Amino acid sequence: MPADHAGNADTAVERLAQLASERVDHRFKALPPDAEGLTVGELAADRRNLFTGGFTTPVLALSAESLEHNLALLETYSERHGLAFAPHGKTSMSPQLFERQLAYGAWGITAAVPHQARVCRAHGIQRIFLANEVVDAAALRWLAGELDADPDFRFICYVDSVRGVELMDEALRGTSRPVEVVIELGAGEGARTGVRTEAGCAAVADAVAATATLRLVGVAGYEGEVPQADGDRVRAWVRRLTALAADFDKAGRFDGTAEIVISAGGSAWFDAVADVFGEIPELSRPVLKLLRSGAYVSHDDGHYRHLTPFNRLPDEGALHPAFRLWAQVVSRPTPDQAFVNAGKRDAAYDLDLPEAQVVRDGRTGEIRPADGISVSGLSDQHGWVRTTAEADLEVGDWLGMGLSHPCTSFDKWQLIPLVEADGAVVDYIRTFF
Repeated sequence: MPADHAGNADTAVERLAQLASERVDHRFKALPPDAEGLTVGELAADRRNLFTGGFTTPVLALSAESLEHNLALLETYSERHGLAFAPHGKTSMSPQLFERQLAYGAWGITAAVPHQARVCRAHGIQRIFLANEVVDAAALRWLAGELDADPDFRFICYVDSVRGVELMDEALRGTSRPVEVVIELGAGEGARTGVRTEAGCAAVADAVAATATLRLVGVAGYEGEVPQADGDRVRAWVRRLTALAADFDKAGRFDGTAEIVISAGGSAWFDAVADVFGEIPELSRPVLKLLRSGAYVSHDDGHYRHLTPFNRLPDEGALHPAFRLWAQVVSRPTPDQAFVNAGKRDAAYDLDLPEAQVVRDGRTGEIRPADGISVSGLSDQHGWVRTTAEADLEVGDWLGMGLSHPCTSFDKWQLIPLVEADGAVVDYIRTFF
């Protein structure tokens, strides 16, 4: 059995307990210096206040209430629309959040690369959808060992080329169980990965059928890469995907499978995916309609705040931004300029700059709106702040900022305080990037 194999619920519980037993030290930024030597679980039991409990700045806080709201909302949405849900683990790479997502009805966890799949397996995840083609021989040998060791482990991944099928087949020969694969249909010319034409998909399917190491179980793709995406273009592509599944089914390409997997759905257009998946005709066997949105878990105050399908579906509810980055004003050189001690090492910046939201007064602890304050740039360890005449900001104040794009927020913090509305830190979310 592989050394990092974890294939059951008992192991998942044990691994989460191990996370709580990890010692707090210099590896984890922002945690209280006087907590060094405590376990994570002991520190969480202290329920220290984020502002007065000895945390150093900058510090990233994850709202406990917003997190639970978002988890529950996607569970309800998926159930209402008849969808299975495998949230993209790359967003958080946190086993604690994986377990919460599973507790809220997730079918499994989506990964993007073999390392992420290994993290999932090391923490007991039994169903993994890897939304990429895997052609790394070492990774495939590891996968083969996992499948051989655990008959209850289910793994599905993309294929999008005949050459990729050849490489997978070569690395997997001698395994006892075939690897389940879905053919990725590209989102159009100039899009990211995926087979560009239906004829090309058929050629890849033929290559899979010629192996004993792979089994075709469905089709998949990512509608977020549709060029100049809008509702009509996305729905048109999803209909190509579902029509491809129907054509393959009619041709008998899914013989020997218990269900047909059809998967899509990032965090920007899952409403369009749900609409079209609701149109899928009856096929020869049950269909697993698998949604993969991941950014919902924390949502954000930038990119996804504007793109979330819930903006188009007000009756379905609304996601809540769950992150706030707190930094301290360390310089106020001019009346229209200030600097905080958080920069590119601390804040997501690949899509939008942080949004100044609130100020916590360094003298009184009062929290007020960040009127007249905006973030204009980021250096490695400094945030550039512009201020107008109405801004009330001085050295020592804390600036609370909303972040854009959660996918590059989680990866900057290995241990993130989970904070309740009263400021009490009730847990610490461990990430593995």
